[in-house]
Amino acid sequence: MKERHKIPTLETPEPPVISPPWKSGVRVLGIGESFNREDTKSVAAGVVMRGDFRIDGFGICRPTVGGMDSTSSLISLFERLERPDVRALMLGGSVISWFNIIDIVELHCVTDIPVVSVTYNPSEGIEKYLKEYFPSDWEQRLQILQRAGDRLEVTLRTGHVVYLSVSGISKIRAKQLVDQFTLDGKIPEPIRVARIEAAGLHRDLEFL
Repeated sequence: MKERHKIPTLETPEPPVISPPWKSGVRVLGIGESFNREDTKSVAAGVVMRGDFRIDGFGICRPTVGGMDSTSSLISLFERLERPDVRALMLGGSVISWFNIIDIVELHCVTDIPVVSVTYNPSEGIEKYLKEYFPSDWEQRLQILQRAGDRLEVTLRTGHVVYLSVSGISKIRAKQLVDQFTLDGKIPEPIRVARIEAAGLHRDLEFL
């Protein structure tokens, strides 16, 4: 009886899932802030920017320095803008106004748009600082930060490394969005412009 030889078959691998690019007219609300430790309130600026880098919206809010109202302050800012065309929030970090930690999960749930927090340096964590400066509520602050999950280290098309925390969006789509809004270096333009606005307002508000 002749032995039958089976011809090996190669399974066709499934093609990788490729997310479509963001449209050039996509709008994000970039957030940047400015404060001094001795301030009672910080200045957080929000800049609405399109994917072609045109700016067509602006607002501010005043989180408490060392407080726990950054999330509600940003939600109020977003609602006052009345911009249903904004497709994502882009934060210059979620630890602002001297450990007034933004709950990016709540921010996403209330605004119903994705949230991307961009930071620029590796970190061993802030738990020891929270324990030192906020002994009465450090655990609550830490829990807010931990809700966002681990940061993702990504290399942008500019060659620079950033760290992303996200809510309501995949990290692949978040990287695409950050890439689209980063001209050079590592700071996306909506965040960079918002920081400039916040710094100018912080400098000049006392004279008005």
